[in-house]
Amino acid sequence: MKHGPIALISQEMPIVVIAPNTGMYEKVVSNIQEIKARKGKIIAIITEGDEVVKNLADYCIEIPDTEECLVPLLATIPLQLMAYHIAVVKGCDVDQPRNLAKSVTVE
Repeated sequence: MKHGPIALISQEMPIVVIAPNTGMYEKVVSNIQEIKARKGKIIAIITEGDEVVKNLADYCIEIPDTEECLVPLLATIPLQLMAYHIAVVKGCDVDQPRNLAKSVTVE
């Protein structure tokens, strides 16, 4: 956030934040506060019951509380669904993405 990405914050471009209650939580909350200070729209992936980020973010998607090593697996699910639905809304063909290398392996 400190060198570059902070300049991209605007009301027109939503910021997706992965903010589970793990070791980096306080730093993530600090970054969210910086985004809010610049009037950014925040979509946050949070741990169930997290009221701090829920009060800061514009939209929240909750994932279950789990071991820290499993958080990336759980956070990937809503991110993939969000990417899918954004592509559909934009009119992209999600079954045949552009620029995907097509290859067949024959043995």
